[in-house]
Amino acid sequence: MIRVLIVDDHAVVRRGLAQLLATTDDLVLAGEAPDGELAIGLAAELRPDVVLMDLSMPGIDGIEALSRIRTVHPEIQVVVLTNFATDQKVKDAVAAGAVGYLLKDVLKTELVQAIRNARDGRPSLHPEAQRHLMRNVTAPPAALPGEELTPRERSVLALIASGHSNKSIASVLNLSEGTVKGYVSAVLSKLGVDDRTQAALYAVKHGLAPADEPGRG
Repeated sequence: MIRVLIVDDHAVVRRGLAQLLATTDDLVLAGEAPDGELAIGLAAELRPDVVLMDLSMPGIDGIEALSRIRTVHPEIQVVVLTNFATDQKVKDAVAAGAVGYLLKDVLKTELVQAIRNARDGRPSLHPEAQRHLMRNVTAPPAALPGEELTPRERSVLALIASGHSNKSIASVLNLSEGTVKGYVSAVLSKLGVDDRTQAALYAVKHGLAPADEPGRG
């Protein structure tokens, strides 16, 4: 028998899931919890094989509850059963140790199979959750600070951060003031900032310029 702990803040949902378990020969209800805090306590007390975990609950939410359950009791498998899926929710649930992510519109036969899969450590993902997870996997890596700048633009940014005026930058880099003005505009645009002060703060924060060089006029 596979012992299942149901965690959901809606009594009608818990009752429906309990009835489903009662009509399935190899599944049995180990207990119910209306929130994450009680779920953590019951998981330690009852040691179910599988936890069906909602995500949106008062107090400790499902992500935190499943993370704490899996950390202390890695033998307990957790299947998320919730109303929605977003890139972040699916990513967080899987990272916290969920072996399954299902939406509440799942067919009864699919839910039963997911519980059986979970007991054996095999994942089950709703198609919508699969799409969100794939987007996380295939998304291009975030650009590093300043990565979009050319070497010349990085030099201009460093001089801006050091307090140089356009005239001073032109002198240091042996460029015309008009050319420097173009570089400054490109830097501000690529960094998504409005003025030289914000560009300077960005440069110092991300290590693109020294933080302690005195400013120049």
